[in-house]
Amino acid sequence: MTLHNVVLDTGLTWHDVSAIAHGAPLEIARAPAERITNGRLIVDALVSRGIRAYGITTGVGALADNVVDRSAQAQLSRNIILSHACGTGPLLPAPAVRAIIAAQINNFSHGYSGVCPATVAALQALLNYNCIPSVPSKGSAGYLVHMAHIALVLIGHGQATLNGETMPGADALAKIGLAPLTLQAKEGLSLVNGTSCSAGLGSFALARAYRLADWADAVAAITLESSGAQMAAFDENILALRKSTGIQHVGKTLRARLAHSRLIDLSLGKRTQDALSLRATPHAHGAVRDVFANTAQIVDQELASVTDNPIVHGTPDDPKVASEAHAVAPALALALDGLAIAISQLSMLSERRLDRLVNPLVSGLPAFLTNDPGVGSGLMIAQYTAAALAAENRRLGAPASLDGGITSALQEDYLAHPTAAANKLLQVLDNTEQVLAIELLAAVQAADLVAADVKNGAEMRAPGTNAIYDQVRNLLPSYGDDHALGNDLETLRHLIATSEPAPIPAPA
Repeated sequence: MTLHNVVLDTGLTWHDVSAIAHGAPLEIARAPAERITNGRLIVDALVSRGIRAYGITTGVGALADNVVDRSAQAQLSRNIILSHACGTGPLLPAPAVRAIIAAQINNFSHGYSGVCPATVAALQALLNYNCIPSVPSKGSAGYLVHMAHIALVLIGHGQATLNGETMPGADALAKIGLAPLTLQAKEGLSLVNGTSCSAGLGSFALARAYRLADWADAVAAITLESSGAQMAAFDENILALRKSTGIQHVGKTLRARLAHSRLIDLSLGKRTQDALSLRATPHAHGAVRDVFANTAQIVDQELASVTDNPIVHGTPDDPKVASEAHAVAPALALALDGLAIAISQLSMLSERRLDRLVNPLVSGLPAFLTNDPGVGSGLMIAQYTAAALAAENRRLGAPASLDGGITSALQEDYLAHPTAAANKLLQVLDNTEQVLAIELLAAVQAADLVAADVKNGAEMRAPGTNAIYDQVRNLLPSYGDDHALGNDLETLRHLIATSEPAPIPAPA
């Protein structure tokens, strides 16, 4: 797949940040480049006039009233990076780090941060050479920590991965033709400040959630067909009575996936109504899409905002600086928490549909979808795995935005935790991709068993579900208790995490 340059002009959207996260190069247009240069001239004017400004001529956090001499301001910037780079835990994946850098450059492009153009160019080079700083995933109460580890590489410290090799930051810079930066006044603070970390991670998570929602609808369709679902519940006019853009979207998708299914036709009237885990699929999946739309709006709002503290404004002839709280992002934290809860509910419904496929009390199929119950356990324990992951998602559903906390000697005594909310959302997405993969494996296995019981069964599937069936069977054979099942689960998880569901074939 060819990746086209993303051009930063008026500002990036979550779509843009996601494209950069997955490898697209970044180009900075003339207008934002001029805004960045003008912001730097304002900082230089503030310094030359000795105007008191947080993080420029003073310390940071609880040290905001400690004045820093002009001769020590560059050292202050360097010290901020070194002292703030105290993350812990597993490293973020490369796409997540790229997303943070993209969001950070976007924030600087508004022109209120005052970083040097050379610093922005160095960040851009990290993206375009795919030189990925090593960034621990934990340790940020709001922002600061993750971005400090990125900045470490810019000053020749830390570590980075280039062409698959992890090396010291200074070596990585040398290999892409850069020397370590000597940071100027305010740059240390700007490089760790703002909500670029959570906005970048949120953009990365949105792209995954968007694909996951499409897969959830596709997987549910083949489960519904294998279960002999009653399609009256998904009638367009009936669903239209429930006012939700998401519900209408999912209903339309299910009807299209299941169109011309002779198995569905054979099931007509078999039950008065299906269990809610089947019947409520448009409602639960549609709710996820509605929450997604709100979250995407909030993330784009965040990317369009200036999130530094302080901001520099005015002109080089009349420089001004303002301390505010733009680096706090309660709306973003609440939105990411909400999407994590919605995706968690998606996993819960998927696990319930899965149980109906493997449970002989309700499926009408061989127990646990094995041809030899007793000797073979089939997908019995795969359902355990799905139940465990759905349960973990319920625990992760606790909102990070309510964690609170007090830091920096009472100076920073309100914390919104957007980065924690983003990291939690990414964990929920990991789990839900696997739960859906297990349901997909079971739905296709059930389709094989249904086909064995129905004359010309393989030809009875809808074209839309048959496309998904073929997508799976091109990767995996039917499971017969003849190899470690975990390998199959990982194969389908990778499919869901990296590929789109097969398109619905056009009518003949």
